[in-house]
Amino acid sequence: MNDEFKGKSGKVKVMYVRGDDENSKGGQNPRTGKGGPRQDGNRRPSRNADSKPRGGRDRDVAPGDSPWRTVSRAPSASSAGDDKPDHGGISGKSYIDPEQIRRQRMEETRVYGENACQALFQSRPDCIVRAWFVQEVTPRFREALKWMAANRKAYHVVDEAELAKASGTEHHGGVCFLIKKRSGMPVSQWLSAAGEKDCVLALEQIGNPHNLGGMMRSCAHFGAKGLLVDDASLLESGAAVRTAEGGAEHVQAISGESFEAGLNAFRKAGYTIVTTSSHKGTPLAQATLPAKTVLVLGQESDGLSDSVWQQGDLSVSIGGTGNVESLNVSVATGILLAEWWRQNA
Repeated sequence: MNDEFKGKSGKVKVMYVRGDDENSKGGQNPRTGKGGPRQDGNRRPSRNADSKPRGGRDRDVAPGDSPWRTVSRAPSASSAGDDKPDHGGISGKSYIDPEQIRRQRMEETRVYGENACQALFQSRPDCIVRAWFVQEVTPRFREALKWMAANRKAYHVVDEAELAKASGTEHHGGVCFLIKKRSGMPVSQWLSAAGEKDCVLALEQIGNPHNLGGMMRSCAHFGAKGLLVDDASLLESGAAVRTAEGGAEHVQAISGESFEAGLNAFRKAGYTIVTTSSHKGTPLAQATLPAKTVLVLGQESDGLSDSVWQQGDLSVSIGGTGNVESLNVSVATGILLAEWWRQNA
């Protein structure tokens, strides 16, 4: 006689009832056809209470007396309680730590724009992780494509829609690089390598990427190579690098223990701290900007904080008609840098 039922997995488990004759004589298995009396006339030894149990349905019945025998397999001890999927390294399906992926993504950013990417490739190609191009720009990136192929860097020639997805913007300029971010240089390291002429921008709470890009472009044009910022990654955003039109590769982010601590370190090194305002201070045309200068600029809405304003050795203003409240911070930066360049070039 046989019977069947479905377990938790939905699979059918087949069970067989052993009769008294089978228990004593080791009868033939109706499923496999094996078992039964041997040809030499010797009988198979019957199970007894001391033999190893097979895991029957009735746990209160002695293993040798239970009429039920299931065809099943218990879960292995190694898999019990292990939540991590282990594919044994087959077909690239090994377990990957999500925390490792998160850290890796935090260390990377996407930059785009033809001039920005050309300058980045010329300046620091090793930071490139992956690249996307539309077909139209590939002739102008011939050297970059050769270098990436030789150094096993992945690149893709895609259409406009795919590139917009990869870069996260429609203003990609036909190319996008996934790169490793640069970290800010400590103030002490910057000061140890500074020359006799050095103009540094100190940016308090300026986070608009288009303003940052315009400021980096002006810095590259007028020879200011350092920017003291709270967050160095802001200078690596795709919009900022694209707006800089290659200027981002000619400047370096500088970081201190705090913004005010960084200013204090520059002052101790002999720099003049110059604060800016649209309403008060010495008119720029009458001010003397030393060869070693830190130009401090704040966000357009609130300007510099009181604590930073008080650290200034010199305050300057840019005169005008007064028809508008103030200049855009990136425009003001260009004017200030042009005057420093005129006096110290």
